[in-house]
Amino acid sequence: MSASSKRRRKAPAPEEHSDSERWLVSYADMLTVLVGLFIVLYAMSQVDQDKFEKLAASLAEGFGGPSQTVLHTGSSIMDSNSPIAPLVRPEDTSSLVTALRNNEAGAGESSTISTAPTRQDLEAARGEYENLQEVADTIETRLTKKGLAGSVTYRINERGLVLGLVSDELFFVADTAELTAMSRKVIDATAPVLTKLPNRVTVEGHANTLPSSAYASNWELSADRAVQVLRRYVGPGDFPAERISATGFGDTQPLASNETVEGLAANRRVDVVVLSDQPERIRELIAQIAVDAD
Repeated sequence: MSASSKRRRKAPAPEEHSDSERWLVSYADMLTVLVGLFIVLYAMSQVDQDKFEKLAASLAEGFGGPSQTVLHTGSSIMDSNSPIAPLVRPEDTSSLVTALRNNEAGAGESSTISTAPTRQDLEAARGEYENLQEVADTIETRLTKKGLAGSVTYRINERGLVLGLVSDELFFVADTAELTAMSRKVIDATAPVLTKLPNRVTVEGHANTLPSSAYASNWELSADRAVQVLRRYVGPGDFPAERISATGFGDTQPLASNETVEGLAANRRVDVVVLSDQPERIRELIAQIAVDAD
């Protein structure tokens, strides 16, 4: 074979290298994802100890059991030798089951499981009751200094403090919404006390069952009387207009029987209600405290 033919011979193709370690890339990616997953899970598992203790205490008090305290020794939240107290007492089981069944039955009716009030709620209710009573005492003191003692009645209920202006001839001309000199003095004496409060106030007119000759119905009479009292508070009394409203109830909410002269006089009235700004559960406790105080 000549030298030229040897030079024309093609060199053999290089052997392709096989990458047998490519799986390491996928394995490393999987480990990275797992590490990230465990970091997220660990971060989510960190419990706010203070919030957990408050939640445990609230649940224990709500179900009527003793308050539980979480120990920080890391061993247990209770003494290892003490029995575990159930959150629901055995005697409460029947009422709980009944409430759940009623809730499942539905039919548009809502049923709730009543729980005992917490110490914080009771303290808040007592504090609000004392505040409302202090307002009543302050108003009565001002009225007494002006020779108007006993001209206003006071009631504390779940709505707040109710100032009762018995709207006979002392406060209104008969069968009209015209304020008498007495009613103007009473309103002017109470206005400075109410104006200093942050509470909303509603003026509510009421009537007895005797028909009115000056108005189409007792609805109009009661509403007009409430509006006249409101105007006296907002005008000369400088009460903020955005915190007061007027409503007429006619003869639908009597305090006493309309079969007696005394009942007719008691039901012909205007109530000035200082509305409590506490939550509903607190206001219900205020009403109970007021009943017990009476």
